[in-house]
Amino acid sequence: MRKDFLVDWTFGKVALLSALIVVFILVSLFIVLYKESSLAVSTFGVWKFITSTVWNPPMEKFGGAPAIFGTIVSTVISIAIAVPVAIGIAIFLTEIAPHFLRTPVGVAIELLAAIPSIIYGMWGLFFFAPFMRDKVQPVIHATLGKLPVIGQWFSGYTPGIGLLTASIVLSIMILPFTAAISRDSFNMVPDILKESAYALGATKWDVMKDVVIPYAKLGVIGGIILSLGRALGETMAVTFVMGNQPVIPKSLLEPATSITVTLANEFTEADTDLYLSSLFYLALILFVMSFIVIVIGKFLFLKKVER
Repeated sequence: MRKDFLVDWTFGKVALLSALIVVFILVSLFIVLYKESSLAVSTFGVWKFITSTVWNPPMEKFGGAPAIFGTIVSTVISIAIAVPVAIGIAIFLTEIAPHFLRTPVGVAIELLAAIPSIIYGMWGLFFFAPFMRDKVQPVIHATLGKLPVIGQWFSGYTPGIGLLTASIVLSIMILPFTAAISRDSFNMVPDILKESAYALGATKWDVMKDVVIPYAKLGVIGGIILSLGRALGETMAVTFVMGNQPVIPKSLLEPATSITVTLANEFTEADTDLYLSSLFYLALILFVMSFIVIVIGKFLFLKKVER
């Protein structure tokens, strides 16, 4: 009895210590980023820095709007592409694919998640960007580029690398996370629920729509939140194919930049205190953005759990 008590007490303390370590790391990150960016914060303020489109290191004028714009747009596009495809893959692997195909395809999806991001970046630069430049972007330019209102988003020159190319590479990177977690969530749906629906005359689509997805939605949302966090912070893959142009592009086909791309390309070149502090300021903004997005996602996740 006393032994059981000691085991429980030790387990509880170890779990508490682990949780406190996470909080300590989170607070430490914020303190370091704020301390190092304090010069840029006092020089530019918050509103002026996040709305200014000028990023000119020789003139010591720094504005974070192009990097923030690229981060938000690439993340939104990558999530919009990856989530439907990932859920489709999960549905195929759990309900439609023959049994001999489920394991190898499932393992392949998980292996995609294990590939380092720099490999995706090199693949994007040497294969996917030329493919986009020669085959895809001319078609987009000739079709979507001629539409009213949204046509300007798909116009301009088509160099291959750019915001759209980086967003697609990013979507390929985050797709395995959502697909693998959604597949595991779908597999946890009790067979008796699906068999009952089939017994009542439901089709496979009805079972997926009314039984499987509602039952597993918490796991799917968790996978989307995980992918969202990785999309916001991904660095090397988008650095290769984004183009690193510190401007807000008029078209999705043009080169742009993001916070992570700016940090990766310019951190070693920062030769003044204000330049280095401005880069830390961008890092602080990315930290706050990621924190807010994850908190909102977890809040919605917990609200659904309560229901």
